[in-house]
Amino acid sequence: MLRAYGPDCDGSLIETAGSIPDGATWIDLEEPTREEEQIVEKCLGLDVPTQDELAEIEPSSRLYEKNNAIYMTMGTLYGVEDGEPASTPIGFVLAGNRLVTVRYGTPKPIRTFSAHARLDPDLVRDAPTALIRLLDAIIERLADELEASGAEIERISAQVFRRDARAGPSQRRIPAQRLEALLLRIGRAQGLLARIRETAVSAGRLIGFLAATDRMRSDEGDRERVHSLGADVSSLIDHSAFLAQNLTFLLDASLGLISIEQNAAIKVFSVAAVVFLPPTLVAGVYGMNFEHMPELKWLAGYPFAIGIMLVAAILPYWWFKRRGWL
Repeated sequence: MLRAYGPDCDGSLIETAGSIPDGATWIDLEEPTREEEQIVEKCLGLDVPTQDELAEIEPSSRLYEKNNAIYMTMGTLYGVEDGEPASTPIGFVLAGNRLVTVRYGTPKPIRTFSAHARLDPDLVRDAPTALIRLLDAIIERLADELEASGAEIERISAQVFRRDARAGPSQRRIPAQRLEALLLRIGRAQGLLARIRETAVSAGRLIGFLAATDRMRSDEGDRERVHSLGADVSSLIDHSAFLAQNLTFLLDASLGLISIEQNAAIKVFSVAAVVFLPPTLVAGVYGMNFEHMPELKWLAGYPFAIGIMLVAAILPYWWFKRRGWL
């Protein structure tokens, strides 16, 4: 789809047989066809990045100037609302008073900004303003997602560490299903945080490159706004690193809880083996078929053997309890 925004454009679709209005400052290509790309290339006299070119990860392929146009590509977070966070590359081409965006996904900040641009044309009064406002919308959304990730990490921390000290040992035990759910929850939080950090780092590179261009250095107002965006992105990167450290600690703590639960189960089997070993030995002795065993003809032999087995089972259990091992 091809849409044009500007003081005199309301973001309506442009047909392949049409042309781009002269007053359009932001031209948005969403999953464009070859015909739509050709319209932009013909009207603006510049090359439109293809999907394969947007997928390149080398900085030289993502950030460069060509024929007085600035080409930039940034990975952007999307799919959070669907529970499947991912990153999609968005291409920005700044040439004259035209901003062209090429994308094969629709992140929420793009949808929100396009809706605002229809209601407030001042947001796209010129190409640099449209670019800076669009980047600001992406970064603001990124900050919201990072804040939500921090709250989720706090909830995970509460689930990991908060226990009722008045509860008995059996009530303090964590079922295997809860431990599995906890690990899955940590994994989802880590996946989202990784995508957020990826977008923040990509935005930081783009803004650093944009700030160094002659186009931004020639306008003091745009330069100040770009530097402000750079400071915001740096703060987001630092905060995401802090949250990543907390999440790593929670993962280690969860694995430690799993080890404790496994050790508790193994301890039960070990104590049971020690408790039943002496009675088994006594039963084995009196189960032998030797002719000369005085207790076999003794009237109290059977109760005597049962008593020995009970004492042999109770003594280890009592000793473990006294030592605090149970």
